[in-house]
Amino acid sequence: MSLINTQVQPFKAQAFHNGKFIEVTEQSLKGKWSVLIFMPAAFTFNCPTEIEDAADNYAEFQKAGAEVYIVTTDTHFSHKVWHETSAAVGKAKFPLVGDPTHALTNAFGVHIPEEGLALRGTFIINPELLIKTSEIHSNEIARDVKETVRKLKAAQYTAAHPGEVCPAKWNEGAKTIAPSIDLVGKI
Repeated sequence: MSLINTQVQPFKAQAFHNGKFIEVTEQSLKGKWSVLIFMPAAFTFNCPTEIEDAADNYAEFQKAGAEVYIVTTDTHFSHKVWHETSAAVGKAKFPLVGDPTHALTNAFGVHIPEEGLALRGTFIINPELLIKTSEIHSNEIARDVKETVRKLKAAQYTAAHPGEVCPAKWNEGAKTIAPSIDLVGKI
């Protein structure tokens, strides 16, 4: 079953963020755009490259009024040490959320029960806590966060402009489409 346009369910998790331990709940996401990026575990090979990519693009997320949350099946304690020992992870200025109970990975459909890890999943959530995009794939394939930024901006655009859609490869400032019967068979 798809999670698209469903409500984020209540949750409570601990995170490491800017040198402190914080609590993150669904209420932390409410009222702003949020991007949840699930990764298998701390101290792995591909995950630091993705965190560094998210950190390098964090200004774009902030400019768009969105917060990024990295989620792994480790504890927030592990995330603290990971942040302190990996130059790539050390660039993160966003919360590193621990999910040792697998509540979040199960809620978002990315849990691998036989491994106790998460698949690589990316979810864009609107300010009303509705999941607007979902991307889940195998762990050996890392993501390109620029595509996540593009999808965030498309979701924000269509939220602000009901009745318009963003065509393939749409980027901020490009033309959109207003669906109508006159366009059927003409695109």
